[in-house]
Amino acid sequence: MNDLYPSRKADMAMFLPRLDPVVHSDWNGDAPLGREQAARFERDGYLVLEDLFSEEEVAFLQSEAGKLLADPDALEEETVVAEPGGQEIRSIFKIHAQSRVLARLAADERLAGVARFLLGDEVYIHQSRLNYKPGFRGKEFYWHSDFETWHVEDGMPRMRALSMSILLAENTPHNGPLMLIPGSHRTFLTCVGKTPEDHYRMSLKRQEYGVPDEDSLAELAHRHGIVAPTGKPGTVVLFDCNIMHGSNGNITPFPRANAFLVYNAVSNALKPPFGVDKPRPEFIAARGVPQGLHPVSGPLMEGKMP
Repeated sequence: MNDLYPSRKADMAMFLPRLDPVVHSDWNGDAPLGREQAARFERDGYLVLEDLFSEEEVAFLQSEAGKLLADPDALEEETVVAEPGGQEIRSIFKIHAQSRVLARLAADERLAGVARFLLGDEVYIHQSRLNYKPGFRGKEFYWHSDFETWHVEDGMPRMRALSMSILLAENTPHNGPLMLIPGSHRTFLTCVGKTPEDHYRMSLKRQEYGVPDEDSLAELAHRHGIVAPTGKPGTVVLFDCNIMHGSNGNITPFPRANAFLVYNAVSNALKPPFGVDKPRPEFIAARGVPQGLHPVSGPLMEGKMP
């Protein structure tokens, strides 16, 4: 395939034009987002949705997350990633396939319906994980564009995916919340450096390749600024696949946790990777012929499970 977004192939980083829309559907009165919300996502590359879930639903999700974190031996071993240099859990991948509760969350109309509208297609889960940033010892996630990695190492051809972070603990300005550079999704920043084989074994703990250079990051930050959305448990932060984002470490006693769901358009299914010989494993990037989600309505605790 023609590589529209070549990265890690040149000696110098470059800003390339985005060749894909941000919002793939025309707004109408039946859309799951308001007109102004859709326009804000188009402009800024992210959106914060509050009060989608009831207090009972949030408590239900928090209980399920606690069970997963408390019994990692019950999970597929390779999906559990510890903090660099420590034993604390950093991420649990493929949560929608290891928890019926989180599979139900991923299929919920309040999330999947928004993803279908913004991506203009049926959607499937490209990646899911439970992120946990423990108090005092939670490490940072350095600046990156998800799409750069998904394109180079997974073979995602176009920018037709988005992420949703469902907060499961209070996110404050102090405990390492997600930071984004609004507007950075409109250009593609290439990275420098040939990717080592099985890079994912290192990058899930600390990424060293597919990391933007400091001069380009500074240019983006000076041009667009930096925001750090905060919120109570149940808040949803959704953001475009190409927006530059990261988070600081957590040196407070207050842990941060979130369920992280990546929706990809069915028409944007993965191809062979554009920058490595061997794709990352299935628990990080779903391959094969995708099956579109069947969105489910009603409270998370009741009704049909996917």
